[in-house]
Amino acid sequence: MTRRFKMLVFAMVILLLTAFGMVAVWAQHNDEEPVTILGTWTAKQAEQFETLLHGFGIPFRYQGTAAQRDVLLSKVQSGEPPDIVIMPGLGELAEYAEQDLLKPLNRLYEPQEYGAPWKPTGSPTEPVYWVPVKADLKSIVWYRQGHQPAPKPAPLKSWCIGMGDDGASGWPGTDWIEDLVLQRSGPDVYEKWALGTGEVKWWRSDPVHTAWEAWADLLRQDKEAAEDALLTDHRGAPDDNGLLFDGRDGCTLEHQGSFALSFYRNNAKHADLMDSAPLLPGGGSRVRAYEVTGDFAALFSDRPQARELIRRLASKEGQQRWAERADVFSANRQVKPEDDAVKHKIAQRLGEGPRCLDASDVMAPAVRDAFYEAVLLTIARVASNQDPDLDGVLHDVQRMQDAQSAQDGDNRAAPKTVCSTR
Repeated sequence: MTRRFKMLVFAMVILLLTAFGMVAVWAQHNDEEPVTILGTWTAKQAEQFETLLHGFGIPFRYQGTAAQRDVLLSKVQSGEPPDIVIMPGLGELAEYAEQDLLKPLNRLYEPQEYGAPWKPTGSPTEPVYWVPVKADLKSIVWYRQGHQPAPKPAPLKSWCIGMGDDGASGWPGTDWIEDLVLQRSGPDVYEKWALGTGEVKWWRSDPVHTAWEAWADLLRQDKEAAEDALLTDHRGAPDDNGLLFDGRDGCTLEHQGSFALSFYRNNAKHADLMDSAPLLPGGGSRVRAYEVTGDFAALFSDRPQARELIRRLASKEGQQRWAERADVFSANRQVKPEDDAVKHKIAQRLGEGPRCLDASDVMAPAVRDAFYEAVLLTIARVASNQDPDLDGVLHDVQRMQDAQSAQDGDNRAAPKTVCSTR
C-alpha cells in the first residue's frame, strides 16, 4: 500500500467519522428541540394550556393564533409544519391526512374513553389521525340567571348576535343554520347534508332551504339589528364581558357554544343556559340532537416527544387536569365534571343522547368557506333591504360542493359519520 493511498484512506476515514459525528450531533439536537404546537387558544386560555403542558415535563413551544388555518397552510407549504396542530376543522385535517402529511395516533390513547361522534368508526386497525382534546356544546342559548325566557321563538331584538372573528367571520351564522337543520329535520338528514353524501343536492334541498329561509325571516324583523350583527365581533368588545353582558338594549339571549363562558369572564357566574330548540325560529319543544364541537389534536411529526405529549394530553389524567385548570370540557368519558350546576348541564349533554359534530367543521375547507360567505351575504342583503336571493346563494354553495366532490373522489381519511345516537 503506497503512502499516498494510505493518506487517502486516512482522509476518508476522518471525513466519515466527522460526518457521523455531525449526524449524531444533529440527531441529538433534534431530540432536544421543543415540541412545536399550533393552536387557536390565545390570552388566558393559552396561558392555562401552557401551564398544563409544563406539568408533562416535555419541552414545548406553543403558538396560538385566530388565523390558524392560514398560518398552518403557510408552515406546511414552507416544509416546516408544527409537530402538533390543534384545530376544530376535521375537514381540513382530513385533507392533510389524505396527502400523507399526518401521522396515525393509534395506540396513543384509549379509544374506549372516547365514544362517537368524537372518534372515527371502523375497524381498530384503521389509522386514526386526530383525537379531541377539548369539547364544547352547541344547540344551547345563554341568558342571565333569573331571566329564563319562555319556551317559544324569540324575536330578533332579544338576540345578541355577532358575526365577526379574526380568523373566519360568519361561522356564528352557520351555527344558526346548522341548529335549525338539526332540530327541524333530525340527525339523519343533518349528517347526510354535512357529508354531502348521495345524489341529493343537499344545499338546494328543502331541509336546508327552509332552515335558511327561517333564519332570513328572523333577520328581516330588524334590518338595523342585522347590520349591527354583521359588524359585531362574536366575543364582544375587547376587555369586556361578552355580548350577553355588554348592556345593549334588548340583548338578553345568545345562541352560542359552551365556550362563551370564557367571553363572560367575571360575569360567567351570572349566566345560565337552556336548550335552543324552543327558542329558534319556528320553535318546537323537542330537542332532536345536540350539536357539538371539538378541538382535535393531530401529528405532523413522528418525533417521540410529540407522540408522548399527545399521549399525556389525551389521557384521562391529562384531560381531567385540563378541565379543572381552565374550565374547559372534555370528550373523554372518564373525566368528571365540576360540582357546578351550569357546567354539569354542559357535561351531561356532551356525554349523553344524540349528538352531531358541527357540520361546517366536517366539511371540506372550500365548502366550509363558501358556507361562511353565504351566511355573510344573506345578512348583508337583508341589512341593505335587498332580496337575500336564497336560491342563488344556495346554488353557489352547491356548485362548490359538486366541484369539491369531483376533485376529492374518495378521501379515505374524511369523516364517515357525524352523528351519534347514544
